[in-house]
Amino acid sequence: MQYWLMKSEPGEFSIDTLRDMPNQTEHWDGVRNYQARNMMRDEMKVGDQAFFYHSNCKVPGIVGVMEVVRTGYPDHTAFDPESNHFDPKSDPDKPRWMMVDVKYLRHTHRVISLTELKEHEELAGMQLLKKGNRLSDMPVTQQQWFYILGLEGS
Repeated sequence: MQYWLMKSEPGEFSIDTLRDMPNQTEHWDGVRNYQARNMMRDEMKVGDQAFFYHSNCKVPGIVGVMEVVRTGYPDHTAFDPESNHFDPKSDPDKPRWMMVDVKYLRHTHRVISLTELKEHEELAGMQLLKKGNRLSDMPVTQQQWFYILGLEGS
C-alpha cells in the first residue's frame, strides 16, 4: 500500500461533499499538472490511502482520510466545454488528463493545519512542505503517514 495527500479547495469539493456522495465515492477530477497526472495514472493503486487536504481556505490542512477505489482513467471533464476543467487540446482518443476514484473513510478528529505540520521536524522532508510545491496530489511516506495520524490526538 502507498500513501498520498490530495488537495481540494473546500468551496469546490470538500471532505463533506465526498462523505455525502452515493457510496461515499467520487472521481478525483480536474488535475492539470503533468507530474500529478502521472502519479494518478501510473502509481496510485486500489487500496492506497490518502489524506484529504483542504487548500486555499482560512485554515488549510488535513481534514480526512480516503481510499483509492479505482485506478487512473481518462478525466472526462477535460472534454466538456461546460466544465471548469475543460482543456480544448485534450483528445478523447489520446487523453491528456487522468483521474482516480476515491472513497471517504473518515474525517480526522480535528484539522491538522499546514502551520502545525510545518512545526514538526519529523515532517521536514514532506513534499507538501517544500517551498513552491503546487501539486494537487503527492506521495506521503509510511513514516510521515503514521506520524501525522499520531498528531490527531494532540
